[in-house]
Amino acid sequence: MVLSEWNEGKNSVTEEELAKFLEELPSLKHSKWIGRSLMALVNMSHQDLERLDWKIVTGTLQDLEQGFKLFHPYRHRRKVAIFGSARIPAENSEYQLALEFSRRLTELGFMVLTGGGGGIMQAANEGATREHSFGLNIQLPFEQGANPYITGDEKLLYFKYFFTRKLFFLRESDAVVLFPGGFGTQDEAYETLTLCQTGKYGPAPLVLMDEPNGNYWQKWHQHAMDVFLPKGLISAQDTNFYTITDDIEVACETISSFYRVYHSSRCVGDQLVIRLNYPLSDQQVEELNQEYQSILLEGKITKTKALPIEVGDDTENLPRLLLNFNQKAQGMLYQMIWKINRMTIEHPYPAHPEQR
Repeated sequence: MVLSEWNEGKNSVTEEELAKFLEELPSLKHSKWIGRSLMALVNMSHQDLERLDWKIVTGTLQDLEQGFKLFHPYRHRRKVAIFGSARIPAENSEYQLALEFSRRLTELGFMVLTGGGGGIMQAANEGATREHSFGLNIQLPFEQGANPYITGDEKLLYFKYFFTRKLFFLRESDAVVLFPGGFGTQDEAYETLTLCQTGKYGPAPLVLMDEPNGNYWQKWHQHAMDVFLPKGLISAQDTNFYTITDDIEVACETISSFYRVYHSSRCVGDQLVIRLNYPLSDQQVEELNQEYQSILLEGKITKTKALPIEVGDDTENLPRLLLNFNQKAQGMLYQMIWKINRMTIEHPYPAHPEQR
């Protein structure tokens, strides 16, 4: 029994409850990490923090609590985060495009994450229907009331802080799609790109979606090529992070094909483990070594089974690649994943990219 079960609906913990919890702590599944969290709170309690500081701590933990609780039952379903302006009306062509696109995603088996507000967010929730969509709203004095296609649903959350809201958007999403928007959409675009570039998000596909014959994202891309690239502020390989299109089918194929062979990845010490849905042949791995030697700090890309630290997780039985990856080469890593996904796989079983 966890502390929240004893303390449901209460604002404080009794000494008896706390003593019982600490007594049971060593037997809890993740006692190491629970203990570290408690120690951080204990350490802060010895500092001269102000009331506002503790309100931030409490608000953050409550945001995390509700997010973890909501998404846990859906942890094996792949999801797509859709961002865009809250100010685009329903009669606008971009609204209709977002509606149809999210409908297509659910037909492929994906679920949809939006900010739960109006405009593009409303279109995405409408297209996905409440059965297949989430709304991660934010407490604002204006412009961010929940749209009618997610209002009242158990998968609608209100976050106190933008940073915890963004955490769940990217933690839970297996792809990000951005429609045109203002400062908020640009903030989401640049934060996603920054996390892709630094290896803190993904690898995962990022689609920049224009309306047919639109140029919103093409102009954005051209600005990056004209201003950022010549000054060396980004590298040419950073464009591998995103795909610009005005075609729904291209956008859907970009997302679903990313998980055709590639499944997921994680860092274990100084090494990168790439999990695959299907094994590669020795010849295919050698081809990767010849073409992508530049992304390695040393050694070669090799095939491996689950490492000891991975034994017991949901991906234990998946084939893997192991490499000493140069973390500065994130753009080239995306390029290699696209190549892996285009490789011919011998006798593959039916693919289900919507399943994590």
